[in-house]
Formats: sequence, C-alpha cells, structure tokens
Amino acid sequence: MKMRQFTSLFFFLLIFSAGNLHAQTESAILGVWYNTEKDAKVQIEKKGEAFYGKIIWLKEPIRDGKPVVDSNNSDSKLQSRPILGMTILEDLKYSGGAWKNGKIYDPKSGNTYSCEVKLTNKGLLEVKGYMGFSFIGRTVEWTKAE
Repeated sequence: MKMRQFTSLFFFLLIFSAGNLHAQTESAILGVWYNTEKDAKVQIEKKGEAFYGKIIWLKEPIRDGKPVVDSNNSDSKLQSRPILGMTILEDLKYSGGAWKNGKIYDPKSGNTYSCEVKLTNKGLLEVKGYMGFSFIGRTVEWTKAE
C-alpha cells in the first residue's frame, strides 16, 4: 500500500514540476534587453497569450533639440512619432522552446519583418527578422540589461 502511495505522489510531483518548468521557460524573455548596438533597451512583456516589446530607453533620445522620431517609416503619417515608447515586437507566441509568428519593426530601416526569438542562455536572446521564409533572414543578439 505504501509503495502505491509513494508512486502516486511521485507521478503527481513529476507532472506538477513539468507544468511549472513550462511556465518558467515561457516567461524567460520577460524583462529589459539591450539591442545589438546597445543604443536602445527593449522591455518585453506578456499581454494575454502574446509577447510584446517596446523601446523604453535610447542612448540618444534627443536629436537637434527634439525627440528622435520614426523618420524612416514609409507611412508619412507615422514619421513624426517618437521612437522612445514605440512597440517594436508584436504578437510573439511561445511554442517548442521559441517565441514565434510575431512581427518586429526596425526603426533604422523603417521595415517590418516576421520575427522569431530564441533564448540561447540566461543572458542572450537571438532575434531573427525575415520576410517570407525564416531561413532567409537576419539574426541579431540582444543581451539582458541589468
């Protein structure tokens, strides 16, 4: 009888810890990250089932006495919006150890790309932007801000 109770308890703990591990893995990208050039910080948050990232710090937020704006955007209506506070990562969903099927906006080029994000170790995030096929794209590394 005791062996049966022990086995039941063991399987319960195993299932519970596996669920906990999944939740910890999914939330591993939450927080503040430096972009590759370290001239911006992006805060990644979860809203509902998706992950989003917005620029919360710029090394040079002011240019010519004015806030830096989205001047490279092809939509003339958006060219006057400030880059600081802009959402650049949208709709990433966690699946199989990566965050996929999202979009990333690059204010330096004014382009929006499909996006996939992977956490390679505790402080390094691989952010891949691509058009069409994921194997054709560019991957950059972001580091965790302290």
